[in-house]
Amino acid sequence: MINGILGQKLGMTQIFRENGRAEAVTAIVAGPCAVIQIKKESKEGYNAVQLGFVENKKRKPVRQGQFKEIGNYRYLREIRLNDTKGVEVGDKVNVNLFDIGDMVDITGISKGKGFAGVVKRYNFAGGPKTHGQSDRHRAVGSIGASASPGRVLKGTKMPGHMGGERVTTRKLEIVHLDDERNIMLVKGAIPGAKNGLLIIKKSGK
Repeated sequence: MINGILGQKLGMTQIFRENGRAEAVTAIVAGPCAVIQIKKESKEGYNAVQLGFVENKKRKPVRQGQFKEIGNYRYLREIRLNDTKGVEVGDKVNVNLFDIGDMVDITGISKGKGFAGVVKRYNFAGGPKTHGQSDRHRAVGSIGASASPGRVLKGTKMPGHMGGERVTTRKLEIVHLDDERNIMLVKGAIPGAKNGLLIIKKSGK
């Protein structure tokens, strides 16, 4: 059984619960997706389905054989499965795969923040603001390790590119579903910018 779907982030809003409490939610358009390919453990070494999302009218000649009569899609992503029984190429996956109250794991690409220093990137406190330290307020500080090992260790927290990474937010509650428009509302924030591609899976943990 397929346990995931592809979607796009629409943005954030709020809803009011029955008790009057305001809840911050993220709106996502999830599907419809089409099963483009099925991968089986006997052949590829693992069970998965390749889903296509957002129909693309401009068909690339390289992919004509892959899509054939299914239609051309802009995004292709794999969803790992325990078993591929009952799944056929061309099957449609919609938001009705989920129910209100389900917990989901959502994977996306976080917003890129460009080159950032350690105060912004890792919440460093910065240097002292007294004793003549006029230019060290947001500096890294010492990164050396004396004579042993005599080098900067890999993974040391330093300035560099921030954001633009694959991030998964786990156990988010679905608070509303719109089957007609394939829209779901998920409690809280999710990674990525508006219109960013998302992989939504039922939470297994």
